[in-house]
Amino acid sequence: MAIFRSTLVLLLILFCLTTFELHVHAAEDSQVGEGVVKIDCGGRCKGRCSKSSRPNLCLRACNSCCYRCNCVPPGTAGNHHLCPCYASITTRGGRLKCP
Repeated sequence: MAIFRSTLVLLLILFCLTTFELHVHAAEDSQVGEGVVKIDCGGRCKGRCSKSSRPNLCLRACNSCCYRCNCVPPGTAGNHHLCPCYASITTRGGRLKCP
């Protein structure tokens, strides 16, 4: 009976440590903060750039901004006020980077 309890306690401790490690690694992988779910940047940017005259350039810039801000304004243009981080990223030349 003592061996059974010892084994059970060790398994419980192992389970708790594993759960803790998974939680720590998930928190490290999340760059936008705790409790925030990362959005599907590829899908959102595909919609955002669907009417662009230069879709490849638009997608590259949009994905870069999305990964940094975890936000893409709705629609194909405008609405930058709904995502302030997205609207504040500029190129070296001072122009807005995000489409």
